[in-house]
Amino acid sequence: MLDKAIKAYTNKSIDTAQVIQALIELAITINKGNTRGVQWNLNEDETAFYDALVVHPGVKEVMADEQLKIIAREIFQTIKNNVRIDWTLRESVQAQLRISVKRVLRKYGYPPDKQQKATEAVLDQAKLTAENWAETTT
Repeated sequence: MLDKAIKAYTNKSIDTAQVIQALIELAITINKGNTRGVQWNLNEDETAFYDALVVHPGVKEVMADEQLKIIAREIFQTIKNNVRIDWTLRESVQAQLRISVKRVLRKYGYPPDKQQKATEAVLDQAKLTAENWAETTT
């Protein structure tokens, strides 16, 4: 959302007031996400993986929130335990993570027709999360 607002402002398709409004909306969205995670007893990273799992239409209709939270926690732990320093560059490590994520999804009955997209969304989120982990350790 932030990137979109900045690009629009740079291209002069929105004015300063609209950028400020977009920043306010982004802050509200982030705050809601943090509050939701606390209410669900999920940390920030687990909440991000939960969001990656439910981004696809229809998932929340066939799976309970409680089950999705369990999946998010397990996927977070799986990724955290298996990432290596250069994992984003090594296809073999990424392939192993895909297999691990798919295994967790199947274990909890995630809709089979949505598993491929969910796996990709989770790996995209893992890349962002791993960047945050690297920033906090440096």
